[in-house]
Amino acid sequence: MHTMNTLNLELICILFATFLGAGIVKGVSGMGLPTVAMGVLGATMSPLTAAAILIIPSFVTNVWQMLAGRDTFRLLRRLWAMMLCIVIGTLLGARLLVIVDPILSGRALGLALIAYAITALFLPTLSIPKRLESWLSPLIGIVTGLLTGATGVFTLPAVPYVQALGLQKDELVQALGLSFTVSTVALAGGLFTQGAFRLDQLSLSLLAVFPALIGMWLGAIVRQKISPKTFRHCFLLFLVILGLELTLRPFS
Repeated sequence: MHTMNTLNLELICILFATFLGAGIVKGVSGMGLPTVAMGVLGATMSPLTAAAILIIPSFVTNVWQMLAGRDTFRLLRRLWAMMLCIVIGTLLGARLLVIVDPILSGRALGLALIAYAITALFLPTLSIPKRLESWLSPLIGIVTGLLTGATGVFTLPAVPYVQALGLQKDELVQALGLSFTVSTVALAGGLFTQGAFRLDQLSLSLLAVFPALIGMWLGAIVRQKISPKTFRHCFLLFLVILGLELTLRPFS
């Protein structure tokens, strides 16, 4: 595993390739940048270090996605309780990412990736009545926050929940951008309060913005060329493979 003591060419190449690929996934599907980045980087460094590097490219790409439509403030009014609880849960969960052994947190990350991929592949899209949102949103927010803080991945159970709210396509993309932006800011706050942010990680995080944005641009082009369903299945199978690699890695 990289110790991050030196900014070497190998590490820069890993970062560029990782965030280029993660940006392409996000450009095609509107999500997946933190999931892919945490999965790939988690195989070469501790999940804590990977989460710190993820902060700035995740924030930039998600704010871009969140503001790319006219529904931002209406969605914020509807989902504010979930967003607040994501922040609370993430601040609590970030303590786990700092104190837990990197191998164990890597296994937790692997299980989170597998759980998300299997859920997305095999469970039908649910539909949640609006009357249930007042108590479900805070609950989903807390659980998502705890998992975000502990693993650096923002997807479960927020993504399936938001997908079940019956939003229009553009609203859904914006709602996911809103959720991911709040999760990113909360994760940054959690890592900062735990003293887990270092200057070299901040520079790497800034460096990762460039390939992430190139990837998003390429992903938007790819989206016009291939079936979204085919891409989605390939992406989810890739997450399963990544998750298995992280989960089954021997202790060392």
